[in-house]
Amino acid sequence: MSIFIRNTAVLLSISLLAGCSLLPAPKSDTVVWQPAEPVLPSDQPRTPGAIVSLGQQVELFSDVTARRVGDIITIRLVEKTAARKSSSTSTSKDTSVDNQNPTLFGVELTSSGIPLLQQDVDGSHSFSGAGDSSQSNELEGSITVTVAQRLPNGNLYVRGQKQLTLNQGVEYVRISGIVRPYDIGPDNTIASSKVADAVIVYSGKGAIADANQQGWLARFFNRPIMPY
Repeated sequence: MSIFIRNTAVLLSISLLAGCSLLPAPKSDTVVWQPAEPVLPSDQPRTPGAIVSLGQQVELFSDVTARRVGDIITIRLVEKTAARKSSSTSTSKDTSVDNQNPTLFGVELTSSGIPLLQQDVDGSHSFSGAGDSSQSNELEGSITVTVAQRLPNGNLYVRGQKQLTLNQGVEYVRISGIVRPYDIGPDNTIASSKVADAVIVYSGKGAIADANQQGWLARFFNRPIMPY
């Protein structure tokens, strides 16, 4: 019996290893955030010269703001949002009924000294409820990104990341979105509030980030479906 159990355990382990080997390897998201390289026209090969290099020249009456694929632009992070919601409800209802025992020909209607038609009813209902919710976040700093695509209408799709390695952890600041060349300042900067369809990610990996997360068992018991 022990040999059968051992053989079964071995076969099960081999099956699990084979199943894991068939799973696709996780793709690194760092490749998505790599800077875009400048695109040169096919009919204008790069020709270094003492005065001008085709495909890299700057027009006589233009500034140095980003406008081509591969150009860099600095985005100033000025994200600050605040939301607050509150509600309050209060209801009250009181009911009172007091009927005295009637008299007939000067004699009260009683039975064994107990009034027959005397009624005295009191009722009270009340409800009070209140709710309050607030949320705020703030992100400041700057990140330099590259132009990944120039759209047909002239707008620029930009993306980039900043990676910081601090002690035993790695911090990431990533941003992508669409900007208008007209919103770019003379110093080649733009505020994050003017980035359309912006995706801003601030995350981290390492010992510090792992210590700041719940374990898998705690996350299982903290699901909304749990009855307690």
